Amino acid sequence: MANRHLARSVVLQTLFEWDTSAAEESAVPEMLSRNIAEFGGEDTDKVFMEALISGVLAKREDLDLVITKAAPDWPLDRIAPVDRNILRIGLFELLFADRAQVPAKVAINEAIELAKIFGGDSSGRFVNGVLGAVYKEMGEPGKDETGKKDKKLRREDLPLQQLGGAVVYAKHEGQYYLALVHDVFGHWTLSKGKIGDAPEIANETVEEGTTRELKEEIGLTITIEEKIGENEYIASHPEIGKLRKHVTYFLAQSEFEPLHLQEGKGGLDDAKWFRLMDILDLNFYDDMLPIVTVAVQRLLDKARSTAVAASGESRF
Repeated sequence: MANRHLARSVVLQTLFEWDTSAAEESAVPEMLSRNIAEFGGEDTDKVFMEALISGVLAKREDLDLVITKAAPDWPLDRIAPVDRNILRIGLFELLFADRAQVPAKVAINEAIELAKIFGGDSSGRFVNGVLGAVYKEMGEPGKDETGKKDKKLRREDLPLQQLGGAVVYAKHEGQYYLALVHDVFGHWTLSKGKIGDAPEIANETVEEGTTRELKEEIGLTITIEEKIGENEYIASHPEIGKLRKHVTYFLAQSEFEPLHLQEGKGGLDDAKWFRLMDILDLNFYDDMLPIVTVAVQRLLDKARSTAVAASGESRF
């Protein structure tokens, strides 16, 4: 919508002014008000602009860290101030905005348009490259997309990264619940993490790594019961390039406790327990459905076995 595009332009001008003048953050509201009066027009969405600029400033350290990881050849202070603040706006909307209001591809496209209008000749390509790398690294969206160059790569020649994840269940008030995480693209999915990605844990098993990662990501202590599936996809890493991500999934049990999503977890914005009967109505990725379906079937079998055993005992 044109009004939002203009609003982002005013926010960019304000962030640029603040960034290049070394002003205190406390001066930003006055800068924004002045720029709205000068450039905004009568129908400018002031509430949206205030929320966007305050969000960018509140998350600036996290956003700058993502930029340095996604563009390792470009130290933050070497990135042109216009491009730097376009990336901050784009990343904030990509990582933290309400998906219903700002879909991921809208966030990326709007940032690219800002770069084309306000940046240099290569700004659009640079912004597209950084946001595209973050978009692909964040998880499942687009993971099966490959460009023409990718077709020349042999899958087996790509670096392999092992991950572990789990369908975690708990019993509460006589019903089974599953613990799921929600990503910024509007999908419910399974908590997972990297295995052996630091020297001190280099020799951990997939089961040990999965237990550790779920404790860190959603705060649950799990007991792994069985392996229920695997999948593998190609992702883009800003430093390594293309790599294979191989995920092993388990069925795991936990106590029904509050979930605590790790702060600043890129790509995730929520974690919740769901009753078993509500699971298949959720928006899952296609490759997650078979894993979740196997887990649901295992739990239904478990519930039937328990019911049969209880019925047999009641006859005596």
